[in-house]
Amino acid sequence: MAINRTPVLKRCRSLDLDPTFLGYDKKSNRTSARAGKKMSEYGLQLREKQKAKFIYGVLEKPFRNYYEKADRMKGMTGENLMTMLESRLDNVIFRMGFARTRKEARQVVDHKHVLVNGKVINIPSYLIKAGDVISLSDKAKELQRYKDVLEVTGARLVPEWLDVDQDALKGTVKNLPSREMIDVPVNEMLIVELYSK
Repeated sequence: MAINRTPVLKRCRSLDLDPTFLGYDKKSNRTSARAGKKMSEYGLQLREKQKAKFIYGVLEKPFRNYYEKADRMKGMTGENLMTMLESRLDNVIFRMGFARTRKEARQVVDHKHVLVNGKVINIPSYLIKAGDVISLSDKAKELQRYKDVLEVTGARLVPEWLDVDQDALKGTVKNLPSREMIDVPVNEMLIVELYSK
């Protein structure tokens, strides 16, 4: 399995991205070597794509597959793409506050700690649907790890499209998020322009 091992803060600097969107509360004091330099149109489009891939932890081939699927769906391709990325199971676990970062959420799913509608799902890219009930397994609920995680993420705002009971480590997907509900600083129109060349 391919893994992106680039240091997070270094990658955030190069993409001009705030680490808080990834769940990190560290800040980098350095500035990017390219800061202030004018970027070509292609450079801007590429940076937006790299940003989306980095935030959601998706590599090139799956990202392209998401784009092609979004293109076939009804509505705006860019908005469909963002909704699909946002409704990945690892991202939903992160949004519910059951993990500090999306990488940690991915690990939680990999370790078979997550139930969707009562069934164990260990595929981080599993796309959830409206009405799905997502909870942690009984074994996972007893682990001290999740109590520690909730202390850190308890103050984090849960998006309006999710209904979460943090005491029971359980949540319901009220509906799929629209673009306005997604607070990720990505201009998806530039990604569409890049792929439609």
